[in-house]
Amino acid sequence: MTRGRRAGRGVRLRRRNRRVCGASPGEAGLGPDTGRRRVPGLRREEVARLAGISVDYYVRLERGRNANASAQVLDAVARALRLDAAEHAHLFDLACPRPGSARRRAVPPQRVRPGLLRLLGSLTDIPVMIMGHRLDVLAANPLAKALYTDFDALPHRDRNLARFIFLDPAARDLLANWETAARGTVSVLRLYAGRHPHDPRLTELVGELSVHDEDFRQWWADHDVLQYTHGTKHYHHPLVGEFTLDYETLPLPDDPDQALYLYTAEPDTPSAHALRLLGSWAATDPTAARNADPENTR
Repeated sequence: MTRGRRAGRGVRLRRRNRRVCGASPGEAGLGPDTGRRRVPGLRREEVARLAGISVDYYVRLERGRNANASAQVLDAVARALRLDAAEHAHLFDLACPRPGSARRRAVPPQRVRPGLLRLLGSLTDIPVMIMGHRLDVLAANPLAKALYTDFDALPHRDRNLARFIFLDPAARDLLANWETAARGTVSVLRLYAGRHPHDPRLTELVGELSVHDEDFRQWWADHDVLQYTHGTKHYHHPLVGEFTLDYETLPLPDDPDQALYLYTAEPDTPSAHALRLLGSWAATDPTAARNADPENTR
């Protein structure tokens, strides 16, 4: 494990400890609090007690100085800190890097199978994207392009959802809860960084976004992680106005870093009507749908 990965693990544990659901010792099952606390979260000795390890061992683990922690110890610490599934996986990524991950080599390019492209083309009533490493947009159907942007028209390096959200001014207008979406994007990239710490294109992406966006720089330093599985997004589209879509993320079994993202609207709602209207434009000209002037189309 490199020094950087050890340090990352320590930062992750310390930050998570300060946010253990605002837990008091009583809430964590340790009995009543007996003194004033200078910082939020549990004391190191309390986390160690919950995990069933010595305080000295936990301190070394928190500081990233123990590269041989067993899976049982890491599981115990994860339970003590109430890590969710994504955080638990990220802790193991940092503590137990995959074979060969320490080598500084490019992550192989991803290819979209012809069958997946046909599936994408057959789904015409909902926005669908295939995303890969670093939230790269590998493919998108016309309705997804109408919703976000025509990624196919961009240079290859710019076909990335994180770049769109942080560097395209249209994203802040399109995403009604831009900060929530942007924070989630940073957390997804952090999770990916744990699995691929030496991906040079990730380093390039993080550096570019850190230079150009202060919010990204601040949130990246928080070390939060998130796994996109399903949820809800709120939009304010220049053509069809405000609407809400639910999304589902379907990872591909043969490539866990490649996934289908599908967006649907609840039937018989204004959002469903807005999506149909957007779809009618996307069927003819997705660029026109994305860049339409609302004053000329209503």
